[in-house]
Amino acid sequence: MSEANPLQPSNAAPGGGSDRLFERSGAADFRFDRATAAVFDDMIQRSVPWYGEIQRMTGEIAADFAQPGTRLFDLGCATGNTLLQLDPVLDTAVGFVGVDNSADMLAQARGKLQRLQSGRDIELMEADLHGAGVVENASVAVMLLTLQFIRPLQREKVIRRVQEGLNDQGCLILIEKLIFADGLFNRLFIRYYYELKRRRGYSESEIAHKREALENVLVPYRPEENRQLLQDAGFRHVEEFFRWYNFCGLVAVK
Repeated sequence: MSEANPLQPSNAAPGGGSDRLFERSGAADFRFDRATAAVFDDMIQRSVPWYGEIQRMTGEIAADFAQPGTRLFDLGCATGNTLLQLDPVLDTAVGFVGVDNSADMLAQARGKLQRLQSGRDIELMEADLHGAGVVENASVAVMLLTLQFIRPLQREKVIRRVQEGLNDQGCLILIEKLIFADGLFNRLFIRYYYELKRRRGYSESEIAHKREALENVLVPYRPEENRQLLQDAGFRHVEEFFRWYNFCGLVAVK
């Protein structure tokens, strides 16, 4: 199975800029601001391995758990790619709520979602997941590369609130970047990841500058830490459904 082409969601909106944010040195900490939002779709498709397949798998799992009359929450919805991918595969009686703390990301998402013709009830909400819980009457919650940007001291509270907002038999779909206790594999997997970024056109300086910008902003957990976090929050079933070196997908069922 070739990795070259199936990475872009088939219904992702075209357009947007090319990611050249980190060509120059001295970049500030990574932010989800207007500059990032303008190139985010290119960034995510080039930076996340098997991005299109992750989106497809998310839709497949979500379709089995989503219940009419309930809502699906995309927590950290960014520019709306996941909601776009989910719309054609889920019952239109399932409402969508996209949550993000970046007004610039939500502006991009709003422009895309306005073009949908499904008639689905879709709400976009600007909110910080560190604050009060926003999930309610939910059969599915999605956090794709979101938890890793939440301060570690706050993660337990955030996941517990998501679990509390899910209905019985509801699920959380979680995609995270990983770190490993075994230094050998940690170094190897990071090297393989940077090689992927080189294949997708990022220069050595861009890779280095982005790594510096993400330091202390993106804080990955070890696989066992993510699993324990979900179990401690009260999820009864937790299973890995995706793994590519230092990227992992978990599904947790209440």
